[in-house]
Amino acid sequence: MNFLKIILTLLISLLIIIGGVWAGDFTDEEIVNAIYKAENSKKFPYGIKSIDTKGDETYARKICFNTVRNNRKRYKDYGHKEYDTYLEFLQSRYCPTKGNLSKAEKRLNGFWLKNVLYFLNK
Repeated sequence: MNFLKIILTLLISLLIIIGGVWAGDFTDEEIVNAIYKAENSKKFPYGIKSIDTKGDETYARKICFNTVRNNRKRYKDYGHKEYDTYLEFLQSRYCPTKGNLSKAEKRLNGFWLKNVLYFLNK
C-alpha cells in the first residue's frame, strides 16, 4: 500500500513538473473554474458539502473562492513545509485523502488533483 502511495505521489509530481503546473501560474479564478468542472455537481456546486449552499452556485462559488484565496496564504505561511505545490496543499484541505473517510471516499478524492489539473491545462 505504501509503495502504491509513493508511486502515485511521484506520478502526480511528474505530471505537475512536466505540465509546468505551479499554483503561481494560475489565478484564483482559473483554479475556481477548474474546481467547478472537476466537481461536476448540481447538488453540491464546486463540491461544497461542509456548508449547506442549497445548490446556490453563486454562494458556492464565493465559498470556493475564499477557500482558494485563504489557502494560498496558508501554503505560503506553513503549507510549503509539507507539500511541494500549492495545489497539493489545497487538495489536502479541499478534498482530503486522509482522515476520517471511508476507503471509497479516499479513493475518489485521490482523483481530485488530477482532474483539477486537467481543467487548468485545457
